Amino acid sequence: MHIEFRHLRTIKAIHECGGLARAADQLNITQSALSHQIKGLEDQAGVELFLRRSKPMKLSAAGLRLLRLAEQILPQVEAMQDEFTSLRAGRTGRMHIAIECHACFEWLFPVLEAFRKSWSDVDVDIRPGLAFDALPALQKEEVDLVVSSDPEDLPGVEFIELFDYQAVFVAASSHPLADKPYIEAEDFRGQTLITYPVERTRLDVFSQLLIPARVEPATIRQVELTAVILLLVASNRGISVLPDWVVREVKYNSDYVTRPLTEGGITRRLYAAVRTDDLEKPFVQELVKLARTEAQKLQAQ
Repeated sequence: MHIEFRHLRTIKAIHECGGLARAADQLNITQSALSHQIKGLEDQAGVELFLRRSKPMKLSAAGLRLLRLAEQILPQVEAMQDEFTSLRAGRTGRMHIAIECHACFEWLFPVLEAFRKSWSDVDVDIRPGLAFDALPALQKEEVDLVVSSDPEDLPGVEFIELFDYQAVFVAASSHPLADKPYIEAEDFRGQTLITYPVERTRLDVFSQLLIPARVEPATIRQVELTAVILLLVASNRGISVLPDWVVREVKYNSDYVTRPLTEGGITRRLYAAVRTDDLEKPFVQELVKLARTEAQKLQAQ
């Protein structure tokens, strides 16, 4: 027996309407076509599906079995159709994010909170464990967006500009370097540098300052949490270099000093890397917009 969705809709419509004429109107077909469809279905089943002598028209025992099947399957089909419609319209989808910038959690969480309120049907996740293989994971569709400060020329990947930030030196107010108007590479010699636990080429202080100058600190201490880095700095256990959005909260705290790196400062740019095919998705565009807006808020503080 070959049952189609239209058969299930027919069974349900006749049961709800109580007759062929009203059911045909509901299904937007002629009564003749509806009768022909029922006869074909009954011929396949080998049994009557309706008690035709009853008014209103009622289902037989076999027809009631089909009705239960219709009531189970049709809502699932309609839900699937709604989901596909939402996908086409860009209202639902997946946004799994990988972060190459360790300190980005500081501004990303407010962005995701605002995003969640407007795009509750988009599945959002953060994949910090992919930090070192984030861009290959993006190409393999294991993640959908990568926050990075190092754009590359990759097929099928676009780097969207988010915002610029400054890498800022931070030390205890009693530190000998606190009297300097700006910090140079040579100032890091003999110092304990506190960093996030990522490879040095992904840290601004190394890639933009120390490696080009061939300067090596006396000690490198790796710490996972920003709050702990700042605690150690305030205790004069070392110095650090953090993005300006991280140090905004301690900028006016008497326990700390913040200084630009080099006389002109070191400015970096963050990007959102996404697959080219996803560029036009509304929720991708919205996330980028919110990220830029949050950055403007932080820079205004």
